[in-house]
Amino acid sequence: MTPAARFSYFFLVAVIVLAAATHLATPLITVLFSYFALRKLHFGKRKWLSLVLFFVVVAATLYGLGFLIRQAFVAFPKIAAESIPPLIAYAQSHGIELPFSDLDSLKAAIVDVVKNEFLFVGNFARAATTQLAFVLIGIVVAVSLFVNPRIEKSSNKPKSPNLFTATTDEIKIRFRLFYQSFETVMGAQIRISAINTLLTAVFVLVVSLKYGTFVVGFTFLCGLLPIVGNLISNAIIVGIAVTMSPRLAIVALIFLVAVHKLEYFLNSKIIGDLIKNPVWLTLLALIIGERFMGIPGMILAPVVLNYIKVEASKWPAPDSIPADERN
Repeated sequence: MTPAARFSYFFLVAVIVLAAATHLATPLITVLFSYFALRKLHFGKRKWLSLVLFFVVVAATLYGLGFLIRQAFVAFPKIAAESIPPLIAYAQSHGIELPFSDLDSLKAAIVDVVKNEFLFVGNFARAATTQLAFVLIGIVVAVSLFVNPRIEKSSNKPKSPNLFTATTDEIKIRFRLFYQSFETVMGAQIRISAINTLLTAVFVLVVSLKYGTFVVGFTFLCGLLPIVGNLISNAIIVGIAVTMSPRLAIVALIFLVAVHKLEYFLNSKIIGDLIKNPVWLTLLALIIGERFMGIPGMILAPVVLNYIKVEASKWPAPDSIPADERN
């Protein structure tokens, strides 16, 4: 391995660690998703058309997220008020101890958690503003990379080999492979989430589930998080079904179990053996990613796993390398 290649690996690791240490995971995720969207919207050689379509998609996405957040503020309190009492009654009748005894104590526990994260409303507003600024910066970086991915300015003069050029070439290779891992993992995850959301939308329409628009949008967003996301959306769906009737809750649970079994088939067909990891390894990566970067870390966790697998597959085992060729 050349010194330039060795440095490129350290550089990539440093970028990820720095993003976690400085809470800059949001712009990193934004750059990856934005560049992913730009490449998918690129038709022919007209990059300006891709940029126009991209900004239309960004505007629609921001509007959709704003609508979903407003729906969440309306739906979550009602869902909790209607589903928590039956849950408490069931737990008490079966001798199960819960960390809350009624809706008020649950609200108090949630408030304590929120206070630990954001000491007061001003901090929350400041944090939201900062994250929005990070998203905008990430979009600008992705657009710049899409328009001109070169590190150095173009020049007609032939360049002699030098350390800087060799290093930047290796860094580009590392980030190209990392992005390809992101494209592979998230592309498959988006397709699976879209299929799951479509099936959920059909179920919502058939049973006339309350808060249908919120449930469908929330299901798609949760589907971007492997394993954990489905558990969250499933809990919300069952909680809403409980507020309507116990029979509907059972039907919803059966439906979600069937969809979960279908997802095993989808994972094997859509994702395939290339990024198929054991469940325990994915969960471990999700836990580590959440601890270091929060939700963006959970999104990046399977990407990093796949990237490690791709890079490691390029190198032969040490025992297979002749002794005189080892560094």
